[in-house]
Amino acid sequence: MNLLQQLQQFGQSVWYDNLQRNMLGKDGELATMISEHGLAGVTSNPSIFEKAINNSQDYDAQLAALIRQNADLDSRDLFFALAIDDIQHAADLLQPVYKQTKKRDGYVSLEVSPDLAYDTEATIAEAKRLAHRVDRPNLMIKVPSTREGIAAVEALIAAGINVNATLLFSVQRYEEIAQAYIRGLRQRIQQGLSVDGIASVASFFVSRVDTLIDKLLDEKIISATPEQKDIIEQLKGRVAILNAKAAYAIYQTLYAESFADIAEQGGQSQRLLWASSGTKNSAYSDVLYIDSLIGPDTVNTMPPATYQAFLDHGKPTETLRQGMSDAAGQLSLLAELNIDLPSACQQLEDEGVQAFAKAFNTLLAVIEKKMA
Repeated sequence: MNLLQQLQQFGQSVWYDNLQRNMLGKDGELATMISEHGLAGVTSNPSIFEKAINNSQDYDAQLAALIRQNADLDSRDLFFALAIDDIQHAADLLQPVYKQTKKRDGYVSLEVSPDLAYDTEATIAEAKRLAHRVDRPNLMIKVPSTREGIAAVEALIAAGINVNATLLFSVQRYEEIAQAYIRGLRQRIQQGLSVDGIASVASFFVSRVDTLIDKLLDEKIISATPEQKDIIEQLKGRVAILNAKAAYAIYQTLYAESFADIAEQGGQSQRLLWASSGTKNSAYSDVLYIDSLIGPDTVNTMPPATYQAFLDHGKPTETLRQGMSDAAGQLSLLAELNIDLPSACQQLEDEGVQAFAKAFNTLLAVIEKKMA
């Protein structure tokens, strides 16, 4: 049993934050990762597809064929045609995992257009179109967890569509998304519809939090009092992990208190998925955000370098609940440094939406260039 497979012993599923055409096929890289490493899911986003399509010729033949078939297709239409093909193949490869885990794992995620992040109705409409086109039970539609995204998540769950609620940074927004998921399931029950097999994850971003907060802590050190310097030393490189643990504490409370009746009807909890788990600060361990957040009913979606690093030298042992009860209290120390964590998380959400929209626009420009 390799180190990645050992994470399953602690209730954590490993998903892969990468998808490109050369990974697919019955004997391809993805199939090997599923069979040999215990990989249980795949996530994608506009940045991933931009790199896959821009940095290879793997999509050129299909792109040319699509243009020949219908010259009126624009770059957005062509992108989704290419992406859906990849998503369908990945979903088919993960179908055995989906069945073996009784619909808990085995999912592949496809994100709605990032430029719809602040439009609830447009997000819902595109998510439904994509779900219909992909036509795989183990598809998750990725929806940015903006304020407008909360209502979209609720509506899509009520419609029976699996959702990956992404770009979560704050504990408060996580709780809002979790409540939206539960409301969506309750709507189905009230309508006499089944909740069995409906799945969702809440993608809670970690490393980006430390990138921003560490910078703010460094700015405070020059004028800090001795007591404040102690706080800075205590929190440097730890806020992201504390933030994630605080979210997990809410997850445990929420599903213990208000989910029993839904669970009786086959409903499953919306697991926290640790996203942005690649270490961005070279001073920290390259598996910091894996080793520190291992615990039951969670998922960690790993980018390629982090995946290989953990496979090589990860430390699979339960760590998520260690110090969890103190996490919120430690985070409150930021206020003594005049650092507003909720505001920082809102900044990260805004920047995340902008970054994905920029990657999406770059992707469309690449396709337009290839079209020409």
